[in-house]
Amino acid sequence: MRKFSSYGPIVNTSEFYAPREELIEKTYINLIGENPDEGGHYFTVWAPRQSGKTWLMQQILHRLQKDPRFHVLKINLEILKRKKKVGDIIKIIAREIGEGVGKTFKGIDDEDKFQGIFKNNVLNKPLILILDEFDAIAEEGINTIVSAFRNIYIHRRDEMDKTTGEKTYLLHGVALIGVRSVLGIENQKGSPFNVQRSVHVSNLTFEEVEGMFKWYEKESGQAVEDEVIRTLYDEMRGQPGLTCWFGELLTETYNPDPKNPITMSNFDEAYGAATHILPNNNIMNLISKVDTPPYDETVIKFFETGEKTVFTFDDKHLNYLYMNGIIAEEKVGPREYYVKFSCPFVQKRIFNFFSRRFFSYLGQLIHPLDGLEDAVDEEKLYLPNIIKRYQAYLTKNRDVFFKNVPRRKDDLRIYEAIYHFNLYRYLYDLLKSWEVEVVPHFPTGNGKIDLILEYKRKIYALELKSFKNMNLHEKGIEQAADYGRQLGLKEVAFLVFVELTEAEAKQLGKEVEKNGVKVTVLPVAIL
Repeated sequence: MRKFSSYGPIVNTSEFYAPREELIEKTYINLIGENPDEGGHYFTVWAPRQSGKTWLMQQILHRLQKDPRFHVLKINLEILKRKKKVGDIIKIIAREIGEGVGKTFKGIDDEDKFQGIFKNNVLNKPLILILDEFDAIAEEGINTIVSAFRNIYIHRRDEMDKTTGEKTYLLHGVALIGVRSVLGIENQKGSPFNVQRSVHVSNLTFEEVEGMFKWYEKESGQAVEDEVIRTLYDEMRGQPGLTCWFGELLTETYNPDPKNPITMSNFDEAYGAATHILPNNNIMNLISKVDTPPYDETVIKFFETGEKTVFTFDDKHLNYLYMNGIIAEEKVGPREYYVKFSCPFVQKRIFNFFSRRFFSYLGQLIHPLDGLEDAVDEEKLYLPNIIKRYQAYLTKNRDVFFKNVPRRKDDLRIYEAIYHFNLYRYLYDLLKSWEVEVVPHFPTGNGKIDLILEYKRKIYALELKSFKNMNLHEKGIEQAADYGRQLGLKEVAFLVFVELTEAEAKQLGKEVEKNGVKVTVLPVAIL
């Protein structure tokens, strides 16, 4: 029986996959050309890591290898990532090409010689070349190789009166996999490869995710609840690597009774393990990227609840974070794009990471003799009294625990997100002995954050904001009430961090009812 797998490209004969026939056909046509006699295209195949780029090109490779009109080669260049000299890079790629077409190429160590191996007096038929992990090689090597490809492409276009096999150069089509950030973004000299099309490998659609699980149901005879599939898609946004990892967890590791349906109980157990105890190379790679300056502070800004960050590939930080699967684009209008996290699961993992990074130790949370009698009883939580203690903790420890945290460059104030990390860790540590579950929730994928507290099977929602002015504050109260209604709650807490003194901040505290939802405003002074 097939299995779900996230360990390298999918094996079609033994693992579940989404056919992606339309994408495969589009990419295939790009390589051979709309009219193959005229030649194919030179293009890039780009997407964040673990999006299925390599698998896509493998399907096309297998199809093309059956076509006797072409030499077809796929070369993985990851082995060249430690090579720095351009001559060494070119020499190895030329050697691989030679072996693929039955030739021996020696001494190919510069652009001119590299171009020469594609001439019609060297090759005996047109060549389709697929270079995987192309962005693994050094930038100077990239520039040299794509410059050669550009020259060849233009030369072939100048010979439009000849068929592809009659042209001076027989490089029929080229696909460079994984190259988005090098095409003029990080290359200060500009991109020499400005003749290419591009193929973007998008995440799986809901229908594709659902299709894999329906396939599993048919082969295994075990049902999967619709809510599980929908929740999995909502949490992973169709990211192929994470989707298939959770498919494995749900159908194998956390599937104790295959005779019964896979339910949300199974999903919750798998999700908890994936969040806290299970290693995953994809997630570990993301964490390593956001833990590195200057990307750490760039990502911290995305947790701000104020203005959104405009998304553009021209920003090399955003480009890097996109290509590593940390962020995505949010389209809100024909010309408006903003940054959002790639999926809720990634956002939660990064939030948890920063919370631990900055506040692995919080010191004494409350007085040792404080039993929290007015904050937690046998039936419910009293959030205002819990937040009073947090205010006292913050006032007492601000200078100690916030001494070395990141600050905004313009005014040296602490980033708003730092307080979110601190509050989450405080509530988590303070209430865990009462078996209160504290979970960060990100309903929009960008700055908006809520903390969901679950106690005695009751949900408490704590929406977080930073105070800007009274107009936005009142709008925030309305939004908090709307959020409470969406969750089916009759009351919700609205916590605002205020750059005022405690005495001034207290003036904002109040309870107000908005369309049947009671909103309790809890100001926290951070001056």
